[in-house]
Amino acid sequence: MYISEQLLNPDERRLRLSTQLGVQNVVLDNRGTELVSATGGVSEWDAGKLRDYRRWVEGFGLKLDVFALDVGSILLDSLTDIEGAKKQRVTLARNIQKAADAGITCLKYNVQMVGITRTGLKPGRGGAQNSGFVYAEYSAADDQKHSYWGVGYPSNQEEGGSASAMLCGQKMAREVPPVTEQAGWDAIEFLVEGLVPAADKAGVRLACHPHDPAYPVGGLNGIEHVVGSADGIRKFLALSPSKNHGLNFCQGTVAEMFREPGKAMIPVIEEFASTGRIFMVHFRNIRGGYLDFQEVFPDEGDVDMFEAIKAYQRGGYSGPLCPDHVPVSEVDEGRERFMSFALGYTRGLLQAAGVWSTAPRN
Repeated sequence: MYISEQLLNPDERRLRLSTQLGVQNVVLDNRGTELVSATGGVSEWDAGKLRDYRRWVEGFGLKLDVFALDVGSILLDSLTDIEGAKKQRVTLARNIQKAADAGITCLKYNVQMVGITRTGLKPGRGGAQNSGFVYAEYSAADDQKHSYWGVGYPSNQEEGGSASAMLCGQKMAREVPPVTEQAGWDAIEFLVEGLVPAADKAGVRLACHPHDPAYPVGGLNGIEHVVGSADGIRKFLALSPSKNHGLNFCQGTVAEMFREPGKAMIPVIEEFASTGRIFMVHFRNIRGGYLDFQEVFPDEGDVDMFEAIKAYQRGGYSGPLCPDHVPVSEVDEGRERFMSFALGYTRGLLQAAGVWSTAPRN
């Protein structure tokens, strides 16, 4: 195992900073840019441009571990406009091959339909603020203000902004038709059935992020989060036996599925690591649990992160650990220092576990 930093469309300054922090591997998301989807959603990729971009990144001494596949709104579209969704699926399959042609061997994607629901910011240590979800406090206004339309990269993203929502293919739950449990699985199966054969042909691994957060039984605003439990993740993996069908295992998201994540997570990590289907890990921590949690610094949550590393070891996982969803603060406007802390903390745990001193080159 080794650290791999997640970055959103980084410039030269940001990549130089990563290398100065000792980062040697990166996971990149370029949604909303000319490289992959300037106007958002499913767009045709250019293998030559992708290859040039990968080589530019590697010119800083970094290895591109994983690249984001923008699936846009295809899951919702498959329930309301099946012919349009089929056309998008064909484009996505072609993009998987183009990624392979560009030398990219792993793509991550997200099965969120309506954003990463959050209800507010909670006070953290030293005046930092932790993003949280408390179902008992849910309101549509708080959802609009605090939910993520992407993931917790080291920047202060607009939360709830319509432009960023469009670029991620996501909408507010109350703005879309109800998605029952059956409809949720139908949409995900539709996507998997189209993408996995293309991934097998191209030799590219597909890393899926589970639903964040787990919703209550019966859903929220008529939307079910079917990959919002350990059983849901098991069912998702069972959709295909392909070795290229796997997980972006978000440790924080999975922890949110349990009432007592401190007790539940260690055996769950070992279980999923042992499947060989974890292709990358979002290495983050939470305080609280099912329907009532906040995202905290990795050293102050309910999950023992050192024990988590040892569980990944026992399960045979040897891939990247990516710090994720750090708190926000006006004294660290871009969250770069907070993310640097998380990177160093993770690297220290790996060294203490005896599994990494320098990142592998493969």
